[in-house]
Amino acid sequence: MAVSSTPRPPYGVLFSDAIKVAAPTFGVEPVGAVVRHSSEIETVLAGLANEPGAGLIIMPDTFTTVHRLQISELARRYRIPSIGPFRFFPAVGALASYGVEVPDLYYRTAAYVDRILRGEKPGELAVQGPIKFELSINLKTARALGLTVPATLLARADEVVE
Repeated sequence: MAVSSTPRPPYGVLFSDAIKVAAPTFGVEPVGAVVRHSSEIETVLAGLANEPGAGLIIMPDTFTTVHRLQISELARRYRIPSIGPFRFFPAVGALASYGVEVPDLYYRTAAYVDRILRGEKPGELAVQGPIKFELSINLKTARALGLTVPATLLARADEVVE
């Protein structure tokens, strides 16, 4: 299940299309849930807990970021493996995260602004996407869920939360 605060966020197609393409490879059926208020989070996750083999993909938006602690704690309580978009999700209890390295985005933005302030025209600058991504794994959550994280995956992680 993928959780987002809006039914069709502008960036959502990037994620939902990738999820739809990858899902059959893993023998899973993707399901989306729109949660607009913190009081709905537990209802959605409690329902997900009744699905065999369920997992949770936490979409990157303001709502999920603000409520990351609640989402991560409930996913853990209901024994649902969860992955978030930023490393601060595993820091508060999600199983893992994989996403852009946020500080790098700010550093690169500053360089872009500097170029504009030095006279380059914004319309002539190339659009830049993220280039640094990071993987974070919470071993405490993995143990609580009864999961063993392969050593090869731990070796590739940028951060391992004990």
